Amino acid sequence: MKATVLDLRYRMKEVLRAIERGEPVTVLHRGTPKARITPISTTGSPKPSSDKTFGMWKDREDLIDPAKYVRELRKPRNV
Repeated sequence: MKATVLDLRYRMKEVLRAIERGEPVTVLHRGTPKARITPISTTGSPKPSSDKTFGMWKDREDLIDPAKYVRELRKPRNV
């Protein structure tokens, strides 16, 4: 299926139905293909732990308590 930007805006329900049927959607801007929306397969999807970026900061000492780390980042600067 091909869909323009206006189709995405005004006929998103039809675009989503096409994706649910397993049909990839090519997004056109002024007649030129700009992107492709493909359905996510629910079977055989990789687990996050199989991604090489998962757990890449596990050895960092400052991230043992993530909530504390974020609070420190959000503190206002003392000028």
